[in-house]
Amino acid sequence: MRTYPVQRARVLSCAVAGVLLLGTAAPAGAHHAFAAEFDGKAPVQLRGKVTKVEWINPHAWIHMLAEIPGKPPQPWMVEGGTPNTLLRAGIDRNSLKPGEVIIVRGYQSKDKLCEPACKANGRDVTLENGQKLFMGSSGTGAPRDGSDPNEPPQK
Repeated sequence: MRTYPVQRARVLSCAVAGVLLLGTAAPAGAHHAFAAEFDGKAPVQLRGKVTKVEWINPHAWIHMLAEIPGKPPQPWMVEGGTPNTLLRAGIDRNSLKPGEVIIVRGYQSKDKLCEPACKANGRDVTLENGQKLFMGSSGTGAPRDGSDPNEPPQK
């Protein structure tokens, strides 16, 4: 069967379009709404030492050892907003240092498995000096609790 230049061009353009569509699907699926992973009815308040901060897209992560009365320190991973959102809120990659004691208010993940660490979505973090910083992301479906300074007032 003989192919013609017009047919080859159509096949090639369809193949290129398919590759481009596949390439854009993964990043779009990586970002999630709050309700997809976290439980708005399971608030947590964690106090403990920062062990690591991951300043990555689509969300920054604070790793900490939470102090739970009567139990050994428990590892938690606390999701924050995007690095850009955190920068606008006054948090940068040097704001939280390993060993620093913080208090985080947020919401636990739906799975509650705690393997390899418990997970939460952080709303705000209070530093040792009492300074409170908003660390959640707006418009993701997290409960409206007044923590977000950019959130419109409830009607």
